[in-house]
Amino acid sequence: MTGKKITRIIVINDRKKLPMEKSEVISTLNDLLNTTKDGEDGFQACAEQVKNANLKSVFETAASRCREGAHELESHIRALGGNPSDSGTISGALHRAWTGLKSSITSMDDHAVLEECERSEDAAKSAYEAALKKDLPADIRTVVERQYFGVKENHDHVLDLRNSTRAA
Repeated sequence: MTGKKITRIIVINDRKKLPMEKSEVISTLNDLLNTTKDGEDGFQACAEQVKNANLKSVFETAASRCREGAHELESHIRALGGNPSDSGTISGALHRAWTGLKSSITSMDDHAVLEECERSEDAAKSAYEAALKKDLPADIRTVVERQYFGVKENHDHVLDLRNSTRAA
């Protein structure tokens, strides 16, 4: 061996994630807007179907929260220079979940309505979780996180109600 020393150079890519393009942020918010509109419609359909007055109130409150969330998302979309979706491009899985719910609840008892509603809220949670995996601007991330916790709260409340009606 000669007296040569081998030097290895390791290049570390220290490049941070690039922030999302404005159009991507608008698209993500429009997806969530469609999710909240579907939620509002679904909860309203549930409120109209259930016989229990307490459940009716729970569903009406959840529909109202979805409506408020939709208005908030619309204002952020407009502030970014976008046009809020008119629900013409509803995400497939969530749309199928809520459409299935609305078409099937007319013949269901309250427990079955809660089961279908919980499944639909699973899809809403997934939509928000997917959005939160993106590199959203900090102010938008704060809004999406807060709304995600609201969706999770709706889901968990419906799940608790479903479980309590099973025990009854």
